[in-house]
Amino acid sequence: MEIIVRKMVEEDVDSILEIEKEAFTTPWSREAFLTEIKENLLAYYLVAEVDGKVVGYGGIWLILNEGHITNIAVKEEYKGNGIGNHILEGLICYCMKNGIDNMTLEVRESNLIAQNLYKKYSFVSSGKRPNYYSDDGEDAIIMWRTNRVENE
Repeated sequence: MEIIVRKMVEEDVDSILEIEKEAFTTPWSREAFLTEIKENLLAYYLVAEVDGKVVGYGGIWLILNEGHITNIAVKEEYKGNGIGNHILEGLICYCMKNGIDNMTLEVRESNLIAQNLYKKYSFVSSGKRPNYYSDDGEDAIIMWRTNRVENE
């Protein structure tokens, strides 16, 4: 399976909305995604394609020297094929190319699959946001990654 990761464009939004509704209990709206890709100068979004079909996406905000991952999602029937890995690698590379030293995100405490993906890429748990998710009050785990290579 060939996975192509590229920058998200407006024409991707319909496919993204399908994945968003499937993946999240409080999905973003069409307007939110359009604002992110057309107006938010701090935002960068990627999509993953298989056979010309959008099967996943991820986004990040670059704020000062920090990259804040806003969301990563993969279409249900494509999970387990490394698509999330490719998206996360793309976001990490984008941060490193732009001199971003630190990356952060929040993830549901119950989402162990996502937490394990992030740990695989050197994200570490650094705290908790109690009652973070508005739909059910679940806590969020805060995770961080440092992109800098320390000189010895």
